Amino acid sequence: FGDLYSKVSLRVLYEFPTAQTVLDVPEPELAERVAEYCPSRSDRWSATKANQVREAAIRNPFRGSKLESHVFSLNMYIKMLFQYQEHLSALENMIDALALEIEEYQIIQSIPGIGGKIAATIISEIGEVDRFNHPKKLVAFAGVDPRVFESGKFKATVNRISKRGSSGLRHTLFVAVLCCLRKTGSRRLKAFYDRKREEGKAHKVAVIACVNKLLHWIYVLLKRREAFQDTP
Repeated sequence: FGDLYSKVSLRVLYEFPTAQTVLDVPEPELAERVAEYCPSRSDRWSATKANQVREAAIRNPFRGSKLESHVFSLNMYIKMLFQYQEHLSALENMIDALALEIEEYQIIQSIPGIGGKIAATIISEIGEVDRFNHPKKLVAFAGVDPRVFESGKFKATVNRISKRGSSGLRHTLFVAVLCCLRKTGSRRLKAFYDRKREEGKAHKVAVIACVNKLLHWIYVLLKRREAFQDTP
């Protein structure tokens, strides 16, 4: 399975924790169980996955577990993961409900490429934008401002970001920029990125420049209480 922690993967592991339990079930029945765990997939996909699971069980030299406690512990951990996933889903629904009541949530989402989760995280990390009287202070708070190394007559020619301030905001902004640079994202930010690349900037340097630009836009939008205009 592509995702070890997906529901279908965990349910198959929960029902068939050892190679022997897989081999004890006919392959068509195993395919039916996989289809029950993931009804959104086709019967052909379920049959393919069941075949792959069975072939893996045949190759496995350890058909069973010597200690039943291992299987018990495995099932217990899988149940815990299901509970955590349910709790996270409930929290996400609460975040979405609360965010809809905040004006800034809609403003930030007006930037093409930024979705609900990213917008909510940016709002929670920035807090009140009035705390910052200049966009450069917001950039410094995110830790994406350049860090200059100087000592006497020496001055570094390569500057890195300071990485001070909110690491959560910094990480979210990097994800936001990557989303904005997609085909369905912001044309303005994509044009800015392309200009930086044409100037000879490396990809990472251009992305950091985009993060700075995006933060400046967010600052202005929140201050003016207006939506983003994506005109390059």
